[in-house]
Amino acid sequence: MARKATVIGASGLIGRTLLDLLLRDGYYEEVHIMVRKSLNLSDPKLTEHIVDLADPVAYELPISGAETVFSAIGTTMKKVKGDRDAYKKVDFDIPVTAAKTAAKFGVYGFVLVSSVGANAADNNNFYLKLKGIVEETITKESIPYVIIFRPSLLMGHREERRIGESIAQFLAPVFGGLLMGKWRVYKPINAAEVAKAMLLVGKSPKKGIFIYTYDDIKKIGLQVV
Repeated sequence: MARKATVIGASGLIGRTLLDLLLRDGYYEEVHIMVRKSLNLSDPKLTEHIVDLADPVAYELPISGAETVFSAIGTTMKKVKGDRDAYKKVDFDIPVTAAKTAAKFGVYGFVLVSSVGANAADNNNFYLKLKGIVEETITKESIPYVIIFRPSLLMGHREERRIGESIAQFLAPVFGGLLMGKWRVYKPINAAEVAKAMLLVGKSPKKGIFIYTYDDIKKIGLQVV
């Protein structure tokens, strides 16, 4: 059986780079993506599933038979106009539904993009608490190998314009250099480095739950793809 990878969030900053890497890499012979609208890409390895991500049944065909599922989905409060329920439908419902489907079909590895500071017990920050709850929920599923990435500010070019993030990226080289010791986890990192690390760890035969932050991601990235 051909090795299959499934990507959720393939149109995003990390997901798009990850998709390119997966298509060039020889490990996975099939790459399936779940999208709301076509990315208009053509590759012999690529199968695009245009689905309703609110429908749990829609996850079954793209995920069944996969060795690894990569989740890089996410939204912003601006996109959902400050609606926390709408935000949860993307940042919680989608990755959790994907993980439950992965467990149902015996997927070996699940790779999740979360956030630095994710903490289910944090009652002062809606974003970080939700990320923590997502992590906790996914790690309780019967998936042999779960990898969680917790990057800080992501550097890279987005198709959509985010003013605040653009300013932060501009200032990042200055302030990033001041983050030392325990604060190193908050250093900005290039989305391409995160994508490369996701690909590399996704191919590992390890078992267990692994959480990677800034220094871990940089170290993994030193490996040759």
